[in-house]
Amino acid sequence: MTVHFIGAGPGDPDLITVKGRRLIETCPVCLYAGSLVPAAIVACAPAGARVRDTAPLTLDEIVDEIAAAHAAGQDVARVHSGDPSLYGAIAEQIRRLAELGIPYAIVPGVPAFAAAAAALGQELTIPEVSQTVILTRTAMKSSAMPEGEDLETLGRSGATLAIHLSVRNLLEVERRLSPLYGADCPVVVAYRVGWPDQLILRGTLSDIRDRVRAAKITRTALIFVGRALAPAHFPDSALYDAAHVHVLRPRRRA
Repeated sequence: MTVHFIGAGPGDPDLITVKGRRLIETCPVCLYAGSLVPAAIVACAPAGARVRDTAPLTLDEIVDEIAAAHAAGQDVARVHSGDPSLYGAIAEQIRRLAELGIPYAIVPGVPAFAAAAAALGQELTIPEVSQTVILTRTAMKSSAMPEGEDLETLGRSGATLAIHLSVRNLLEVERRLSPLYGADCPVVVAYRVGWPDQLILRGTLSDIRDRVRAAKITRTALIFVGRALAPAHFPDSALYDAAHVHVLRPRRRA
């Protein structure tokens, strides 16, 4: 018996991995985070499977479901949104499983920031503009941020920031980052990426809050901040430059 933590991707049922879908199709128990995982993703569970939305459950209740499946020798498809390694709340579940001696495995999924970049139709790492993407969040009602991971500290890098779970904290994002990136720095808010009502809002640190307020977005959105979102000029990558020699493209003889 194994508990499979499966990354379902950001919302589009076609963005789950083949392995993840196969496990959902074969596991007799399917527990999914229904607040962020569409029911269409778990609709392929086998006939007679126990399929339960865990959004209204506590951690203890979720573990009880898993423990019951373990006692019955039934594999569990534990389906999370995006990639479970990022803000997936699996660490505490894994700790409980380890205490109970229940085996588990993790199947990665398409993370929200990658799906959002695809929806934007652009690369996030632009030559000589930004070669670093930082995934972070801000502290509101959730757990506090560790020391040294505040927006000012991270923003000093000038990297592209992908800020999760913070769309209701845009005033703080603006205040903390405007002195570092400039009020005219490009910002993108990607709402419910991969869902039918997906919405992409572009703006700057000075006006994005008004745009988000007008669109009435209060949750399930990812914030990007950085110059790489709208690069004016940048050089071609050296990767395909004719003068760039490497093992797969050695120098040609005259």
